[in-house]
Formats: sequence, structure tokens, C-alpha cells
Amino acid sequence: MNTLSKILRDNRFQPQDVPKFEAKLFYEGARNRPYLERFFVLLILALIIATAGILSDSTATVIGAMIVAPLMTPIMATAAALIMGNMKRALNRFALVLVGVVVVVLLSGLMGALYSGIVSFDENTQIMGRISPRLIDLIAALASGAAGAFCLSREDIADSLPGVAIAISLVPPLCVTGISLSAGEWAAAQGSLLLFVTNLLAILLAGGAVLAILGLNQAAMIEVRGTARRNAFALILTAVFFVAIPLVITGRNITQETLTEIQARRSAEAWVAETDYHVRIVQSKSNEVYIAIVGYGEQPDFEELVTAVQTSVGRPLKIDLEVLPSQILSNAISGP
Repeated sequence: MNTLSKILRDNRFQPQDVPKFEAKLFYEGARNRPYLERFFVLLILALIIATAGILSDSTATVIGAMIVAPLMTPIMATAAALIMGNMKRALNRFALVLVGVVVVVLLSGLMGALYSGIVSFDENTQIMGRISPRLIDLIAALASGAAGAFCLSREDIADSLPGVAIAISLVPPLCVTGISLSAGEWAAAQGSLLLFVTNLLAILLAGGAVLAILGLNQAAMIEVRGTARRNAFALILTAVFFVAIPLVITGRNITQETLTEIQARRSAEAWVAETDYHVRIVQSKSNEVYIAIVGYGEQPDFEELVTAVQTSVGRPLKIDLEVLPSQILSNAISGP
């Protein structure tokens, strides 16, 4: 306990730290226009990079977009302004975040509509990884928000901010939302938007908490009056609670589907154990299981597979079986 107190004491804000900290987050007066120009230039470039990476299913490209994206700064500025009790600054920075969200969704949706290739919402890993957020994503986002606030408060560890930007994804989920809307994939759009909202609230809550613990308000020598700040964080905390509900449900569904796939695969492998077939694919979705086997020769009785899978899983399921030949022969037709 004494060690923790010492760490907090050694890293608390001092009055001389506040001007530099504010200069990193708040761009006012003559600095506002140049900042907004750079903000939207970087945001548009980031969304183009992220959308291209998502459409091409390129992890490296999407990571590059995370580093370029400037959305973290106004979100953290909102949290800092709330801690300092400056509601005008908080609303100003949060409005910039909302405008940025609209820009990313609209432009990424336009890119998705103009894309001439085929986007598979069942196989594209960049999309699949962002449309089913779970409670563990909220936990990671809270830790990332806390890390971001701590990095911003200390000049000597500011180099860690790019890592925080990668850990907490902001622009890519919004790009998935835009792409999904342009393709009419409403469920995917809702899932990716939920991931963004989760990350946004986590930054506000955890980032604000860290800044408060480090004594930003006291160092700024601002006496916060009224209940505006308390009400704002109460609203954020309530929103986090309600966001956590669908995250828990989604996580439970994913866990159940994964367990079903494992149990179905074991049953299918036992079913073909004495044949020349082997199990290639097992996929579970809702109350359906798709199984693909590869091989040749006579197959075991299909009803035995259905019974084995349903017994293993413990509930009625629709089983779709696809039998793939072990070899594909092609007869090329040559000219005279």
C-alpha cells in the first residue's frame, strides 16, 4: 500500500505541468484553425488507410491507420476538461469527436459502395474481429484508456502513445460500420458501432479516473463548483454499465458457439474414424452446425452423426454435412 501511495505521489500533477498538458490537448484561439485542418487531414487519411486495409483484409494496413488516426486526442481532452470542471471545453472537444465519427462512417461507406471487389462478412478477419465485441474488449479498453491518460500526463513516457492507439481501436470499427451500412449488413454495423462506443466510453471513464487520481484538478488550482462534473461522469458510468450488457451476451454466445464447434468436431472425427474421410471444417451458428468432410469411399450413416453431435452438445441442432472429394480432376480441352 505504501508503495502504491509513493508511485501516485511521485507521478502527481504539479502546477508547472498543467500548461504543457493543456497545450497538448486544447487548441484554442489562433491555434484552433491549424489544429482542425491537421486533424481532419489525418482523420481522412486514416479512414482511407483503414478502409483499404479492411477491404483487402490486411492487418498491417489497419494497424498503420490506428497510429495515424487522431481521434484519441479530442476524446482524452474531453475527459481532462471534465476533470477540470470546464464544461465548455468538454462539449467543444466532444462535438469534434462526433463530427469525426460522422465523417469516418460516411466516407468509409462511400469507399465500400465504390469498391469493385467482393467483401465477405463471414470470412474477412478485419470485419469479423470488430462486429462481435465482448466484455473482455471493454476491460482491454479501460486499461488502454488508463494507459493513454498516464502517458499524456508524463513527458518521459509519451513515446508509448502509439502503442495505446493500437491497443484501443477507434477508426477501424467506424470504417467497418460504414462498409457494413453500404452493404446493407445492419447487424455487422451495429456490432462495430458498439465496439467504438465501448472504446469511447472506456477512454472517458478510465482516462478521467487516472487524471483525477493524479491530481489534475488540484494542480490546475481550479475549484470545481456545482454538480456538472459529477453528473457527467455518472452518465458515463451508467452508459458503460448498459454497454456491458450486450457485451456479456455476445461473449456468452461466442463462447457457446466455440464450445459447440469443439464438441461437434470431436463427434464428427469419431464418426469418420474408421473410414478414409477426415473432418475439414466445423462451423456453428445459432442452432445450426456445418460440417465438411474430405475423402472417398462409403460414408457412415448420417443419422449416427446427428445423434452423436446432439448428444455431445446437449441440445437439438440442425446438422448440415458437405462431402468433398479428396481429388479434383480436370480434363483440359486442347485444340487440333
